[in-house]
Amino acid sequence: MFYYISGKLAKLDGSFAVIDAGGVGFKMTISKSTFFRLSGKENTGDVKLYTYMAVREDGTELFGFSSEEELSAFKLLITVSGVGPKAAISILSTLTPEKLALAICTEDKKAISQASGIGPKSAARIILELKDKLKADGITASDDASVAIGADLSGVPDKSGKLSDAQDALTVLGYSRSEAAKVLATIDTASLELDDIIRLALKKLMK
Repeated sequence: MFYYISGKLAKLDGSFAVIDAGGVGFKMTISKSTFFRLSGKENTGDVKLYTYMAVREDGTELFGFSSEEELSAFKLLITVSGVGPKAAISILSTLTPEKLALAICTEDKKAISQASGIGPKSAARIILELKDKLKADGITASDDASVAIGADLSGVPDKSGKLSDAQDALTVLGYSRSEAAKVLATIDTASLELDDIIRLALKKLMK
């Protein structure tokens, strides 16, 4: 229903934000990452939060995210069996989207299970289901040959497998495999760690 809401930050709490948009106060549940990004911005100017509306039998709840990457990570997390919006917010309060993507690609159960309410079994299920989803998705249907020059990384040296993992991580964050491959091909990754590659690629993609 809403893609994003932009307006004055009227109230900021540890778990929610209220944005005054045209005289209407929209209360949105937020992660700690979004909270820290919004800190100090109350009544100082317009802010924008990307939104997800969860409709349940007992009511409707609006969730807000400071970036499209965080929203994409949230949507992906709630596709995992047993992971609802609250659990997804808990995970994103502990891990940034790029750290979450890295944890999934490197099968780092410990990192994910640091989130409140997420045990080792849940972390393992998140990794298993989302890695399987990435493999099943492959290159998206919209990635035709005319726009996907270099959509795979076959022409780029990748002895360590870091580029492939980085491509998977960027896919977790909502980018197509061709978008990821194109930007990764412009980065000199030889001396970079995987999380640095992902962070640098995100900067380029968000320009």
